Amino acid sequence: MKKINFTFVKTLKNKIMAFELPKLNYSYDSLEPHIDSKTMEIHHGKHHAGYTNNLNNAISGSELENHSIEEILKNLNMENSALRNNAGGFYNHNLFWNILSPSGGGKPSGNLLESINKSFESFENFKEEFSKAAATRFGSGWAWLCVHENGNLKVCSTANQDNPLMSGIGCDGFPILGIDVWEHAYYLNYQNRRPDYINAFFNLINWDQVNEIYISNL
Repeated sequence: MKKINFTFVKTLKNKIMAFELPKLNYSYDSLEPHIDSKTMEIHHGKHHAGYTNNLNNAISGSELENHSIEEILKNLNMENSALRNNAGGFYNHNLFWNILSPSGGGKPSGNLLESINKSFESFENFKEEFSKAAATRFGSGWAWLCVHENGNLKVCSTANQDNPLMSGIGCDGFPILGIDVWEHAYYLNYQNRRPDYINAFFNLINWDQVNEIYISNL
């Protein structure tokens, strides 16, 4: 299973492993005009940093300190809200940053496009279904494109910081593409116009990266 830029750092003081806020491969202003630099600064530097710090606090002193984020999510006690929210927030945002690019957009190709055409009949149908899942997610949450064991792709959505790796949320498979529809992801620029933000998101998708994640999880 591919680990997507989920960085660990070893502390010199107590020799434990801790999760670290990932560095972006692009500057905060490089996704403009689709996502503004102020939103990026707050989203990555404040919100994602907060999830990262809170995740480390939630696992401090437990055996989970040496587990991967995927292991934590797959074996999560869903009643542990601190771990559920912050482990989900850490993972979800890592994927989100990883599949964005200033030179993104267009359409996928290769194996991913074949699977999209097989699963949704066309890229346009996929885009419509994914956009609908993101637009109709009530309140805060995410919409996902997930690959299943047979290679088929499905769209689903989750509330808050839940994701398809968690059990019992009605959205399964391995997530290869996700869009954050929390208001902090778009409200400075788009206010209540979530569909406009979703449409802009498609101008930033790094389809080569999504295809790589897809192939790695067949």
